[in-house]
Amino acid sequence: MRPGAVNPGAPDAKAKSFGPSLKQLLRRLAPERMYVGAIVGLAIVSVTLNTLGPYILGKATNLVFDGVIGGRLASGTKEEAIQHARAAGDNTFADMLGAMDVTPGVGVDFGAVGRILILVLLLYVGASVFSWLQSFLLNIVINRTVKRLRSDVEDKIHRLPLRYFDSTPRGDLLSRVTNDVDNVSQSLQQTMSQLLVSVFSVIGILVIMIWISPLLALIALLTVPAAIVVTAQIAKRSKPHFVNQWKYTGMVNAQVEEAFTGHEVVTAFGRNREVGEEFDKRNNDLYESSFRAQFISGLIMPAIMFLGNVNFVLVALVGGLRVATGNLSLGEVQAFIQYSRQFSQPLTQIGAMANVLQSGVASAERIFEILDAEEQSPDPVMENSRPVDRGRVEFEAVSFRYEPETPVIERLSLVAEPGHVVAIVGPTGAGKTTLVNLLLRFYELDAGTITIDGVDITTITRDHLRSRIGMVLQDTWLFKGTIRENIAYGNPNASEADILDAARAAYVDRFVHALPHGYDTIIDEEGSGVSAGEKQLITIARAFLAKPSILVLDEATSSVDTRTEALVQHATAALRRDRTSFVIAHRLSTIRDADLIVVMEAGRIVEHGTHERLLEERGAYYRLYNAQFAAAAADA
Repeated sequence: MRPGAVNPGAPDAKAKSFGPSLKQLLRRLAPERMYVGAIVGLAIVSVTLNTLGPYILGKATNLVFDGVIGGRLASGTKEEAIQHARAAGDNTFADMLGAMDVTPGVGVDFGAVGRILILVLLLYVGASVFSWLQSFLLNIVINRTVKRLRSDVEDKIHRLPLRYFDSTPRGDLLSRVTNDVDNVSQSLQQTMSQLLVSVFSVIGILVIMIWISPLLALIALLTVPAAIVVTAQIAKRSKPHFVNQWKYTGMVNAQVEEAFTGHEVVTAFGRNREVGEEFDKRNNDLYESSFRAQFISGLIMPAIMFLGNVNFVLVALVGGLRVATGNLSLGEVQAFIQYSRQFSQPLTQIGAMANVLQSGVASAERIFEILDAEEQSPDPVMENSRPVDRGRVEFEAVSFRYEPETPVIERLSLVAEPGHVVAIVGPTGAGKTTLVNLLLRFYELDAGTITIDGVDITTITRDHLRSRIGMVLQDTWLFKGTIRENIAYGNPNASEADILDAARAAYVDRFVHALPHGYDTIIDEEGSGVSAGEKQLITIARAFLAKPSILVLDEATSSVDTRTEALVQHATAALRRDRTSFVIAHRLSTIRDADLIVVMEAGRIVEHGTHERLLEERGAYYRLYNAQFAAAAADA
């Protein structure tokens, strides 16, 4: 990471508030609005059928209770039974009989009870079918949404400037693209359906409770404000810990990726203990934040369950008194008690899902930080593009800074004629590689212009520009596949003959036949199975196959042996014909034949000329050259 760069994944980065992030996440469901409408409709139907069940079951309870009481009474009319009870001094029983639909001397009507039970069974079966359809459609919606989210993140990454990747640990970025996206998917899967059902259940149950008994409904509602306050307060305290949990996850991934990638270096320098200690520290931070997030949010469900039990006791007590006074039937109270339990159950479920939802929104925030990051400037519209095939490159008064207060290149001017080899030398940090990065538009200029064949590179698309430039870096990059596929990466439309010609020109053909399967030998991302020099030759062949107008070699021969280097120099001499070549080199012996040698110090050109002329001038190049070869002679 460059000095002064800001790491977006650092734990002190300020998180968005829960509400805006959740809204931004829900807006991503907009393309599926028809499915969402169907899901909401199915949820309403399913909840309605489920809600009607207890009310109708209360009718069955009344039939059974009325039948039992009626069977114990002497035959006659209901009024006679009430008068008899009052005459006996049992006014409470008389009031209860007045509220009942009882026929003295007649027992339970099991036929009517059976019909009600069948109706309730059909209601519950129908509710289950609609619930399944809702879950099926919701699964489609969420998977499509997450698929689009992954695609958007992937597309966004390709539009981000190189500056963003310089300031973001690779492990943290990978964690956002993989772990956080997966967590958002799981959170939506676990919460969306249940939240819909819970919200509609609360509304439906509340309506029917008011219908049965406004007084009991009021008692049941007394616990709702308390539940809302408890949930809000606990969620408020757990939210920062969920944010830190996923930030520390990214930091642990970055640490692991860094340690595994540099495992040989870590082992060679005996820093295993220090790396382990750093991992333990970050892993402990992750443990602490995860534990606190889960522990605090886990208090929501027990608190709401306690409030639900208090509500149950109050409803049962007042309901019993209402039955005794004949204001409610036993079936209505039985149904109401069921509803009171169902009423607290969705609230409990919402509380239980709060930690899952907060975790998902915390991950969504990290993803939205990528999606909201500043993009590289858009490509211009090329209506009548002029060819850039000759390869004349001109830097005119170019200035650039990675950080506003630290100049890297100041008012640099340079002309590279077609077919010429321009070698760029200088001490580390002089701006050599930066110059090439500006040519490729990996970074945008602060001032000045760069033209190719008289065309300002900012007036052509990046793809068109980079398609004319072949680049070989000091750090080789190969992907898992055959050697043939890695070479063909430079030109996917190349024929087999073209691939073989490029391989011979780069001297890949010299060693490939000694491999088990020749050009079909599979190598992995690290290039295991071939040496460092052989990996570099493969990347050189890849650049040759692209047949660029401009060739950039950034210490491209640093990993090859002396004999191979000489062969590559001969091969590149032929391939550079009619191509402008920029060679960045520390080994000055490799650039003696360059048409122009540019010596850079502190972002400025201090000397330029041929090898012989610069030695005669006895300036900066002379000092570099003598220092290098004096050191080589001393080592000898």
